Amino acid sequence: MAEALQILQKHWKHDNFRDPQEQIINAILDGNDAFALLPTGGGKSVCFQVPGMLLDGICLVISPLIALMKDQVENLQKKDIKAIALVGGTSQNDIIDILDNCQFGNYKFLYLSPERLQHDWIVDRLKQLKISLIAIDEAHCVSQWGHDFRPAYLKISKLKEVFPKTPFLALTASATAKVQVDIIENLTLENPKIFTKSFERKNLAYHVIKTEDKLTKIKQIVSKNKESSIIYASNRKACLEISGQLNRLGFSTTFYHGGLSYKEKEKNRLLWMENKVQVIVATNAFGMGIDKPDVKTVIHIHLPQNLENYYQEVGRAGRNGEKAFGVLLTNSNDIKSAKSQFLSVLPDKDFLKKVYIKLNNYFQIAYGEGYNENFSFNLNHFCSHYQFPVLKTYNSIQFLDRQGILTLQNLFSEKIDLQFIISSKEIIRYMSLNSNDEEIISTILRTYTGIFEMETSINPILIAKKSNSTEKKVLDAIHKLHQSNAVNLKIHNNDSNITFNEAREDELTINRVVKFLETQNQQKEEKFKKMIEFIEDTSICKNKLLLTYFNQETNEDCGICSTCLSKNKKSPVELSVQIMETLQANPTSSKELENKLSITSEETIFALQQLLEKNKIAINLQNKYYLI
Repeated sequence: MAEALQILQKHWKHDNFRDPQEQIINAILDGNDAFALLPTGGGKSVCFQVPGMLLDGICLVISPLIALMKDQVENLQKKDIKAIALVGGTSQNDIIDILDNCQFGNYKFLYLSPERLQHDWIVDRLKQLKISLIAIDEAHCVSQWGHDFRPAYLKISKLKEVFPKTPFLALTASATAKVQVDIIENLTLENPKIFTKSFERKNLAYHVIKTEDKLTKIKQIVSKNKESSIIYASNRKACLEISGQLNRLGFSTTFYHGGLSYKEKEKNRLLWMENKVQVIVATNAFGMGIDKPDVKTVIHIHLPQNLENYYQEVGRAGRNGEKAFGVLLTNSNDIKSAKSQFLSVLPDKDFLKKVYIKLNNYFQIAYGEGYNENFSFNLNHFCSHYQFPVLKTYNSIQFLDRQGILTLQNLFSEKIDLQFIISSKEIIRYMSLNSNDEEIISTILRTYTGIFEMETSINPILIAKKSNSTEKKVLDAIHKLHQSNAVNLKIHNNDSNITFNEAREDELTINRVVKFLETQNQQKEEKFKKMIEFIEDTSICKNKLLLTYFNQETNEDCGICSTCLSKNKKSPVELSVQIMETLQANPTSSKELENKLSITSEETIFALQQLLEKNKIAINLQNKYYLI
């Protein structure tokens, strides 16, 4: 094990393994199959990367997340470790070249998606490689009871026949007891060593705060906790607005979302990672590969889709072991908004069938044809053509992708980046001179509030819809603005690629997978209900609620969550007495009182106001309270 520790210290710069990384690695090195249920941030990748370095041969990593595969390959390459990924959209000739490199180029890691195992010739080529370890990431996808079931994962059991003596390691951050049994059976793991790590974070306090003024509450939290903070928002617009508002209030803030260029993302990420700004306001696009130990607070201003996502995001706080806070701010409209965002966009059988048939019609694929055909695809154009809602359609195509019916490459992104470079007064003047474009320009300004500060991705179809215009007129208006030097304009090719993996069969195709769709939708609805229960239940400790959700029982209340603190709240009378006793010694500020008495700012302000009204205390020029 000393050699494994040396590799960890040399390449990963960690002094020691976390529990149970060492035990998992030992099991693999002894030639055993293993199953590991580790919370997000528990260091899953080290469990196969370190033994992969030690064992003679190449480690095969199967993962459904292309972005994560690319991220891990890049990180390994930065460590001068030879790694390569075989993702969708790669031509057969390129695949052959990659596998040749693996066979003759001393590569240590080959990442591939489970869908690749559906091709027998790829499996035949894998037989020629000296595979030392097979790691299956996101292993819950192998179970139809998992929240992201993928039939292609069932093909992994084939590899057990091909490599009977090679150890298999199944890893997941989310698996019920039922899913765990499914994983072990479906992957045909032989007497696997089972490892689980507690989901409990003793240093992390979960607070759910109901407030109609979220900005004021954010201001209070980041003022009180000066260390690094993450604020999660559900959309790009909210990111920009909150970041801008906090900057205007004097806080050092940046933002991060999927619409930024790689260069902008890196710049903003480094500003925060290097402590040049205190707060980063981000969508859930921010997270992969983020390991900043000194994050003090993670604040959610919108409801996450489920408790898995919440746990993953809030778990970025307090990784140094110091006390940290996960704060979820909620108001009376949040549940309704979240339902609209998460549940109303789930496709049912009829809508899925419509999308599939229209996709085939769109590309003029006849019944019984289409196998292995590849097409350029514009999601906006497709939705506009058939009057489909964009998100619901995208979720349908994504589901077809996960089921292996088709492969969607190059995720949709808006094709126009726009930034106004003239003042608002000049814009008003411009609109008066170009009255035909006034409604379009006004709609752009209302829809994209940060468009003066930065290049902003524009959806011309959305603008056309909102301004009762056409996409062509919107594009013409934008080009005219550019010619008048009123805006900076960048136009990108936003085409995706769709490859059909099966011949067109309409009803037969959809009927085969509809049960998985129904199970998936049911699960998403149930998980959302659990999220609502988490925020609305004020009787059970928040830590208990989370642990119960992850099948971990505890009899102890955490004592530090919002529910526990509300139970232990001091009465106003008791608090007034304690404040007056404290003030007997010296004049004291409200902040000092909070810290000395371990009470909230709301409790402090209320008690001080009561005492001031009763003329029991007064405040001096140094903003300190004293007894009268």
